[in-house]
Amino acid sequence: MPAPERAQRDISRLLNEAGHVLSNRLAAALAEIDLTPRTQCVLVHALEEERTQIQLAALAGVDKTTMVSTVDEMERRGLAERRPAASDRRARIIAVTEAGRRLAEEGQRIVDRVHGEALAAFDPARRDAFIDLLTELAGAISPTGPQPIRRPRGR
Repeated sequence: MPAPERAQRDISRLLNEAGHVLSNRLAAALAEIDLTPRTQCVLVHALEEERTQIQLAALAGVDKTTMVSTVDEMERRGLAERRPAASDRRARIIAVTEAGRRLAEEGQRIVDRVHGEALAAFDPARRDAFIDLLTELAGAISPTGPQPIRRPRGR
């Protein structure tokens, strides 16, 4: 049986390949300051406004268990601390410490550099168009924004 004809390029493969390469470059660059992309993401989003662990997990695209271990590590390193939320004492706000803020700022400079290096392949006009199209695609695929990953519980 012959292979089915493709109407378009394999967009999933291209996005996965580009994402994989960029993720690896970013992880290697952040490792130089002892950060992971996930920790950097959580720190940056926690600095933007007061957010709960659950809100940060959704923004970082991780499940609750992964978020707990990420915040445990951040607390152990003195980068953040859990505090009760004023609106719901059961919820925990992740408050970034001064050390965490400084590291997040350094990490953001690295993220910006790595992204800039990746986008340097395009001339500036195409770069803006590419980012706009990726943003539009992400919104079309997930119009409600990042959703927490739900992993099945062990039996």
